[in-house]
Amino acid sequence: MVALTTVNPRQISRLTTQSIEIGAETIALRCLDWDRDRFDIEFGLNNGTTYNSFIIRGEKTALIDTSHRKFEKLYLEELTRLIDLQSLDYLIISHTEPDHSGLVKEVLELAPNVTVVGAKVGVQFLENMVHRPFQQMIVKSGEKLDLGNGHELEFVSAPNLHWPDTIFTHDVKTGILFTCDAFGMHFCDDHTFDEERALLEEDFRLYYDCLMRPNARSVLGAIKRIEKFDLQTIATGHGPLLKHHIPDWVGRYETWSHEQTDADTLVAVFFAGDYGYSESIANLIGQGLSKTGVAIELVDFNTAEPQEVRELVDQAKGIVIGMPPQSGIFAHTILSTILAAVHGKQAIGLFESGGGEDEPIFPLRNKLQEIGIIEAFPPILVKEPPTEAIELIADEAGTDLGQWLTREKSIKQIKAIDNDLEKALGRISTGLYLITAQKGELSSAMMASWVTRASSSPLGVAIAVAKERAMAAFLQVGESFVLNVLAEDNYHGLMKHFLKRFPPGANRFASVKTYNATNGSPILADALAYMECEVTSRMDCGDHWIVYCTVSAGRVARLDASTAVHHRKVGNHY
Repeated sequence: MVALTTVNPRQISRLTTQSIEIGAETIALRCLDWDRDRFDIEFGLNNGTTYNSFIIRGEKTALIDTSHRKFEKLYLEELTRLIDLQSLDYLIISHTEPDHSGLVKEVLELAPNVTVVGAKVGVQFLENMVHRPFQQMIVKSGEKLDLGNGHELEFVSAPNLHWPDTIFTHDVKTGILFTCDAFGMHFCDDHTFDEERALLEEDFRLYYDCLMRPNARSVLGAIKRIEKFDLQTIATGHGPLLKHHIPDWVGRYETWSHEQTDADTLVAVFFAGDYGYSESIANLIGQGLSKTGVAIELVDFNTAEPQEVRELVDQAKGIVIGMPPQSGIFAHTILSTILAAVHGKQAIGLFESGGGEDEPIFPLRNKLQEIGIIEAFPPILVKEPPTEAIELIADEAGTDLGQWLTREKSIKQIKAIDNDLEKALGRISTGLYLITAQKGELSSAMMASWVTRASSSPLGVAIAVAKERAMAAFLQVGESFVLNVLAEDNYHGLMKHFLKRFPPGANRFASVKTYNATNGSPILADALAYMECEVTSRMDCGDHWIVYCTVSAGRVARLDASTAVHHRKVGNHY
């Protein structure tokens, strides 16, 4: 493969483009966003991201996806250098999420004869986005488009990965599968392909957990539909393209999705796609739910079928509803279907979408309470663009719902194990600590006992954090916190306070005396000692993260006191 050009080198600008030949008559036009540290409101980024677009030249020319609006000047300059947009034949829309379709309107203006190709719902979404007529071709799974010179494209329906209008495109000549969000990751570097697998694994998993895991059933359906292809490259919409380890990457998606769908507890999350912040909040709630091991099904009001909704609600143990617009007639049909199918043994959660004309949330809440449904978390009210506080509330609400639904199973698992090994593990005594963190407007705290010294040079500690704990989101690489050591003669009050169940987004430090560390996190006034820490790395250890941190400062408040020690009878849960 020969790199065609790289414009605006990284040392000059943190927004760059890269165009490179990835197959016969096929070019990847990648927009590299080096410094982006957050993606929508879903999750934080450690390595930036990329937005990937593709050009296929047969006897006719096709452009697959565009880019984020922030790249308008850079992208259009490079695109017009590579092809004559006046003669562009097809613009294939993998899905209409703005980071991939943000420049469709500009391309349509420069390519007046182009035909837009996409799923039916995708084309409908696009009509509402660009507010101008355009030639269109609606495609279904299995349908083909011949560009000539051997480039025969076959389309694969892949709804909910992670938008309802997603399609994959396979080119028989090159063996390239264009998948948009699926199999992608938020990772930005100079390498076009996945040469360094170990370097990408953590970001690949995080991306799956945040965007794909809530639609694990749809993931498995898509994998089954692409099994017939001889894949040479998976051309993703974000991050490096996958070429060197394709069976491993696809196998991971399949394994993780089977683990998710095999769960015996199902939660259905309904949202109003392309309205307000409904989908983003639904994804955050799904992200919180996924930490507890339940199966999740995200369902868009706009594309749901009443019969499928009835069956799904009948199977689900938990229901989450994002309020649709009052003007959405079809959405109201689905909402009525949900209300007719729910029953008193289910748990429910409601959230506003913030679109400006939401169906009122409290009349629906009253109807559900009359049925006897348990409310797993208070309604999430969205009156403005979601802040970090709302994001945290949504994530914690999902976790609370998942923990409620799996509580009996968790208790049974704890009680069922009484063998000698678990009793022996329980005899490993540990100290008692409180981890406190502040990130922007958000703060959090967590009781911890699996804490140990990890290194002397540099000074470092390691902490085990259960993946479902809210604190796990505050302990990303590069983030800071305070490790508070509790005193043997003064820990009961703090332990009682911080072990109680807090509502999603609640202030954990209400009525607790604190002062700020130099890194901005709270120090407990009653702590025996404290240390200021920065996360250096994280290791996946099953149901926990092992978080390694370097220590930069600290002091002991009372030299005459000892650290509180925690003893267990068994060691099978924490």
